[in-house]
Amino acid sequence: MEKYLCIHGHFYQPPRENAWLEKIEIQPSAFPYHDWNERITRECYYPNAFSRVLNDEGKIIDIVNNYSKISFNFGPTLLSWMEQHAPVTYQAILDSDKQSQKNFGGHGSAMAQVYNHMIMPLANRRDKETQIIWGIADFKKRFGRNPEGMWLGEAAVDTETLSIMAAQGIKFTLLAPRQAARFRKIGEDNWTEGIDPNQHYWYKLPNGERIALYFYDGSRSQNVAFKGVLGNGKAFAQDLMEGYRGQKRELVHIATDGESYGHHHKNGDMALAYCLRYIEENQLTQLTNYAQYLAMFEPEHEVQIHENSSWSCVHGVERWRSNCGCHTGGEGHWHQKWREPLRQALDNARQTMIAIFENGLSNLVQDPWAMRNEYIEVILDRSKPNLNKFLKRHVGRKLTDEERTHTMRMLEMQRNAMLMYTSCGWFFNDISGIETLQILQYACRAIQLGESESEVRFENQLLEDLAKAESNVPGQGTGKDIYLKHIKPYQLSLTQVGMHYAVASLFADYPQSLTVLNYDCNSIFFERKSAGMQKLAYGTTQVKSKVTTSKKEFSFVVLYLGQHHLIGGTSRRLSTEEFVPISDALNAAFERSNVASVVDIIKASFKAHTFSFFGMFKDEQMKLVNQYLAQSEELAYDSYRKIYDRNYNILNVMKVENLQIPPTLKQNIEDVINIEFKDLLSNGHFSIQKMDELCDEVLKWNIKLNEDLLNARLNDKLYEMFTEFLFDLSNQQILKDILATIRLYKKVKLNPILVNLQNSVFELSRSIYAKNRPIAENDNGLMDTLEEIAREINIDLSYIKQQVAR
Repeated sequence: MEKYLCIHGHFYQPPRENAWLEKIEIQPSAFPYHDWNERITRECYYPNAFSRVLNDEGKIIDIVNNYSKISFNFGPTLLSWMEQHAPVTYQAILDSDKQSQKNFGGHGSAMAQVYNHMIMPLANRRDKETQIIWGIADFKKRFGRNPEGMWLGEAAVDTETLSIMAAQGIKFTLLAPRQAARFRKIGEDNWTEGIDPNQHYWYKLPNGERIALYFYDGSRSQNVAFKGVLGNGKAFAQDLMEGYRGQKRELVHIATDGESYGHHHKNGDMALAYCLRYIEENQLTQLTNYAQYLAMFEPEHEVQIHENSSWSCVHGVERWRSNCGCHTGGEGHWHQKWREPLRQALDNARQTMIAIFENGLSNLVQDPWAMRNEYIEVILDRSKPNLNKFLKRHVGRKLTDEERTHTMRMLEMQRNAMLMYTSCGWFFNDISGIETLQILQYACRAIQLGESESEVRFENQLLEDLAKAESNVPGQGTGKDIYLKHIKPYQLSLTQVGMHYAVASLFADYPQSLTVLNYDCNSIFFERKSAGMQKLAYGTTQVKSKVTTSKKEFSFVVLYLGQHHLIGGTSRRLSTEEFVPISDALNAAFERSNVASVVDIIKASFKAHTFSFFGMFKDEQMKLVNQYLAQSEELAYDSYRKIYDRNYNILNVMKVENLQIPPTLKQNIEDVINIEFKDLLSNGHFSIQKMDELCDEVLKWNIKLNEDLLNARLNDKLYEMFTEFLFDLSNQQILKDILATIRLYKKVKLNPILVNLQNSVFELSRSIYAKNRPIAENDNGLMDTLEEIAREINIDLSYIKQQVAR
């Protein structure tokens, strides 16, 4: 009997961007990373693109891209973030789909996904269409081909959604076994309750068309997600093999959150890599993906589904609209009664926005909903030429600036209205959770846009609806309280962007033209003065949104007093006649160091919009604080170094004579050595001689190094050095310096995780062996040095040599 195996990973994170900034703000719970996207990328998405295969001695014998051997989907909003913030991982994912086409008969392993993980059975038809159309368009832009399959958010399914998918060219989707009601062999009369997951099925649609459905092996999927099978790659493979039942052309397949392979289960990517290799080397079964299997074998069975069902709620789709009992934790007495009024609140707001959208574009566009469906083209490329092309196609005439902004605000209202239905907002335990705050933020942004472009005022209705949603957390109150406390105060306007520009202008090299968050700021006029640590800046600037094209001119002044102390103000654009007396007064007071007068002038002249450090967004606060602390660190180091130099000889004598060194002076030595080690690895003046000297000092004084910081800097420095070597393979000194650096850091027991260096050394070695050529003319031992580096960083190149020899 022919046997086939497919492992599917659903890789997804909810959109976390601030609804106004289009950027993810710092998330302390993701420490030591900036945010959860970055953390999970480091723990899962990147490792699966460069997964290690180890031998019995724990040495790396191969580095593989797991994505090329499995089936997978990535959420479009996650890939959008990754394209900007994790480009190496992003490109590896795209490349893996091309490689999978070679592995699986021309059929790529990547599947599309409905755009922002909406629960499709609970969406109206227009939203279903847009989610599918946007998901397909996003996929085509990134992967360069039409998707054959599509993942549904939470695998939540109904017939209408499947019909729209099929109409858009989607051939199949993947569901949980409990979502199947019954099946039968095509041509037979009797149905069998439940499902056989080792088969695939046709699902007949009301219009006579059909779509293929796969139902994954629930038991073996649970073993991966929750029962520890990823603790051992061989055990994982053996567990999969137990799924076969001796049928013809049998397919065993599993599906889990992709984050199982590295984030939920540490080193899960390595278990997956070992499992796949073990299966292939022992010819236990044939790896495939869903698209290839469907192309090879016509389904012989048909199926009926449970309408409005999902893979993560045994009650169907109630988890996203009622107190069904499904949750992830919380106190024993907690409930999720808040889910129903939350959905009702958003549904009511959406209905209002439908009317605003249709009325708002009726005089400009023949079909606003067709325009929304194609708006994904602008989301994927917000360049001015692309936007102009899009507007010309749908409007047919040149728009005024006001009409253009109005149109873009209408479309952005609709985009945010869909983002506010992202499934995670209902999935967890309480309405005060960060996932629900995120969707309420999108709702607030959508309402702000809707109210700015119409006479309709509907935020109060949202608040009235949210007041019915009670939090389980004492002190949080209702959804209305949460919205007014955690969402509304952070609603951003162009004036507030001006505030952030004003602060940024204090320190920028070219303050006249800055990009602040998701806005372009260009000064009409600008002045900046310094007096020691204090700085004063004022001027008039135009702010323009990159998203809605909205723009506004405003005047500002900001005074920085050091540390986190600043005060500023913004206003409408002041004329020259209005601003001159203010600027003259500011200059006079500042030059006399009369800070109190400067503050009085700001409060009097810009009283409508004054601001301080505490009104800034977290990342902007951190920038300001770090700028100050960097200067303080330099001053501290100068002091430490003077003490170090003044006392070094006497401390050396005390050490030789075994005399007790005062703890304060011992700590000073430790601080100096750590600072100099850090600077050596990051100041652009790296030298082996200096590192050797510092390592000797570490051993001499028994210094406790800042391991986390120095390991991270070593990782970056060694990768930077090897990248420099790749540009000039004849420069053997760089390789020698890399080898010397590795031996030196081992001398002081540092232990950086050299993932990037390992990848680069492995790939270069594989390329050299495959081509059977020296690394460069007049090799002079370079290959020996490269192999020595490989040994030092835990790579065994013998496996590559054996592969080449074959």
